[in-house]
Formats: sequence, structure tokens, C-alpha cells
Amino acid sequence: MDLLTAPVCRASLRGPPSFRHAGTSPVETNEDAGHAICRYQTIHADHEGGNVSAHTTHLVGSALSDPYLSYAAGMTGLAGPLHGLANQEVLRWLNEVRKQVGDDVTKDQMREFVWATLKSGKVVPGFGHAVLRKTDPRYTCQRVFAQKHMPEYPLFKLTSLLYDVVPDILTQTGKVKNPWPNVDAHSGVLLQYYGMKEETFYTVLFGVSRALGVLSQGVWSRALGLPIERPKSLTMDSIVARVAAQED
Repeated sequence: MDLLTAPVCRASLRGPPSFRHAGTSPVETNEDAGHAICRYQTIHADHEGGNVSAHTTHLVGSALSDPYLSYAAGMTGLAGPLHGLANQEVLRWLNEVRKQVGDDVTKDQMREFVWATLKSGKVVPGFGHAVLRKTDPRYTCQRVFAQKHMPEYPLFKLTSLLYDVVPDILTQTGKVKNPWPNVDAHSGVLLQYYGMKEETFYTVLFGVSRALGVLSQGVWSRALGLPIERPKSLTMDSIVARVAAQED
């Protein structure tokens, strides 16, 4: 499915009353918020089975644990800062950047700030991906939506500026396999715009979305009678032998 033209959930177009943004009517804001939330739920459902929450759910389910327990196990992994909490980490970093450089920062000023961040031993949250080697299509999906509905929103303008500046800098370091932004670099910005300020709740939204993917996978696992997962164990001697064989 093309994420840029993904169908929206019509039932949710009239978003909850808390979805308000200055300068727009409640009806318009709620309709846009409904589109935003549906996109969020769609792109976070499950992008591949190898991530922590999806794989954990599958692993526990392979022991024929019931779906609730399998899903609960997956959610404990989603609660980690390297997984489900990543969008919160990005958002906090963006707000810290705004405090230090302001909203009217130029590209040159941002380049200096990013270089200073890297040289201090810190990372730029929201950039890079363990699997992808290009801009995350889920990031692009959110970016296209933001360009249409919130082009002047300060957090979005900052996110766009980082998109223009950071990849080139990370490429110059020669240490990053994928210098492009991932989904977490953008998702918190949309939620903030529509009034969802409670950052700790973002992982709940992620978890609800992830249920769509991991539990449907669980149904197929049972239907196909897939076996229990048993990761291989290797002795140190066998590891040394494999390394030696590759060196030869």
C-alpha cells in the first residue's frame, strides 16, 4: 500500500475535543487530526518482523502462549528508549535545540550546532536505521502531510531544516551507514501540533498500532502450524573456528 495515499479511517475523522490548534476551526482541526492519527496507526502497525516488539510477540507466541500474553511481552520491548520511546527522545531533543538556537536559525547556524553536537560525543536522534539505507518512507509519509497542514509550525520547520542539513554532515563523518531520517524523527511533531502534549502516551499509540501487525501475524503462525523458535547456541570454539575459516 502506498503510504502517501493510504486510506484514512472515516470513523475517526471527527477527532476528540482535545484536538485543537489555534487559527483553525474545531471541525477542520478534528478532521485533519483524524487523518494524522490514522496515518500514524497505519505506518506503525509493523514494518518488519525483526524489530524488538514484533519479534518478541512472535517468539512468545511460538510457545503457544495466548495472544494477550504474547502481545504483552512484545510491549515490554516497545517500552525501551531504543524502540518505542525513540520518538519521545527526538521530541525532547528538538525542544532543546529550539531553546539553544531559536526558531529563526539559518542552515549555516544549524550546521554548526549539529557539528558541535557530534563533536561533544552526542548523537542526532531520529537519523539512521538498522535496516534501511535511505529515507524512511514512513518519515516521508508524515513529511508530506505536514507540508500540507502545518508548513509554518515551528517544530516542523525545525524538522525540515534538520532534514536538509543532517544527512550531509553524517555522511561526512564516514561512520554512519544510513544518514537519513527515520519515522521517529517526525511522528512526535504531528502529535504535538494537534494538542497531544503528553509524550509518555505516545508509546501507547504505538502499541495499539503495533497490535494490528503482530497479532495478525500470530493468527497466521497458528494457522500454518509454525514451530517454536529455538535460537541456535554456539560454543566459543565453534565461533573461533568460523572466524578462522573466513580469514582463510
